Amino acid sequence: QVQLVESGGRLVQTGGSLRLSCVLSGRTLSYYSMGWFRQAPGNEREFVGGISRDSGTVYADSVKGRFTITRDNARNVVYLQMNSLKFEDTAVYYCGAALTARVGARRSEYDYWGQGTQVTVSS
Repeated sequence: QVQLVESGGRLVQTGGSLRLSCVLSGRTLSYYSMGWFRQAPGNEREFVGGISRDSGTVYADSVKGRFTITRDNARNVVYLQMNSLKFEDTAVYYCGAALTARVGARRSEYDYWGQGTQVTVSS
């Protein structure tokens, strides 16, 4: 059974940086394209970005140039590096795994999800 565990979320000031990790267990990460999503209170879960099996990346316009996604298949970990954080980045961040070659921007395209990690950016 595939399991995903996110970590690294915490309280950070506006303009600060944070790196989230997503560890996949139960299977080899290299089989999956991985996505990061976030959900703020009262909002739908939205696509942040993702990385394909061959390490191609896609980002939402709201984070482009500030966030970077990388993967380490040897360690079964995907990272979300977040720089220049804004108050509106506050949300629970989730990673998802999809048995596809490309990154999907829709929740329905993902087969597995983690439990989420809270990121709070103070204004």
